[in-house]
Amino acid sequence: MTEWRIYGTARGPLGRVAEPFAARARLRRVEHFLQVASVGRDTRILDIGCGAIGLRALLPDYDITGVDLAERPEYPGPFVRADATTQLPFGDREFDIAYANSVVEHIPPERRGVFASELRRVGRGWYVQTPALGFPIEPHSLLPAAHWLPPAIRRHYWRLGAAGGDPDEVRLLRRRELELLFGPAVPERFGPLTKSWVSVRAP
Repeated sequence: MTEWRIYGTARGPLGRVAEPFAARARLRRVEHFLQVASVGRDTRILDIGCGAIGLRALLPDYDITGVDLAERPEYPGPFVRADATTQLPFGDREFDIAYANSVVEHIPPERRGVFASELRRVGRGWYVQTPALGFPIEPHSLLPAAHWLPPAIRRHYWRLGAAGGDPDEVRLLRRRELELLFGPAVPERFGPLTKSWVSVRAP
């Protein structure tokens, strides 16, 4: 298993506090993915928005192809630089599963339909996870209620959190919004609260 940190680039102490909780949640998510999507070592997986390592951090020996907007020379496996909100350079149903973990909330709402269409086109099935709008901690900044504030206030508040970048680039989804794109969604819980929504279609 490859060692990696989910909040490795976080600013300040919030990332260090959140890291063990996030790591356990990511491990449970991958276990859920393997089970509900009937994934084996010969399953062809497309990891959309893979970043530097993505799903390969926990499944290094699986058949995974990474896709990202940025070049990732350090990515440990097959990789294609592409924009999933325009067109992916793959054939219809080329992969058994298209996987997108915490990606769709970074896509402008007007481009999410194309993203969903491309993901569904290249995969015989899919597994899409996104943080829940109703969870009280915004998962990028790690600040309470940051995602519920008006944009002008959120921009100032965001500076206190763990994330850099533009807070306007993160727009969390309601369950219904994810379901309109990918079909029925199930909750991923943190105690009694819904932390994320997951839409799954097994191949």
